Amino acid sequence: MDTTHTSASPPAADAKAFKSFAEFYPFYLSEHSNRTCRRLHFAGSSLSLLCLAALAATRNPWWLLAGLLCGYGFAWVGHFVFEKNKPASFKRPLYSFMGDWVMYKDIWTGKVKI
Repeated sequence: MDTTHTSASPPAADAKAFKSFAEFYPFYLSEHSNRTCRRLHFAGSSLSLLCLAALAATRNPWWLLAGLLCGYGFAWVGHFVFEKNKPASFKRPLYSFMGDWVMYKDIWTGKVKI
């Protein structure tokens, strides 16, 4: 048995095995146990929202690219550098996208600490 695994999910958890978002979200949170990773997700999501506002205000499509780069760039640095895992978006892109925004809301409401 591998005793080096530190996340709250079982070591064999497979992101593809979840049948609903409600089942997936606890796994998603376990993949974000590192505070710096969560902070980077929050920063990237916040910047993405600002880029979306800039897109709406200017109608310049480059803001869409900037928003995607901010959101995914910050998150992936958090995973590869600090969390030391592969983002779940590679296996469950829709659930991961939903998880990003639910965690963002949970950070604002104090349910998830940064």
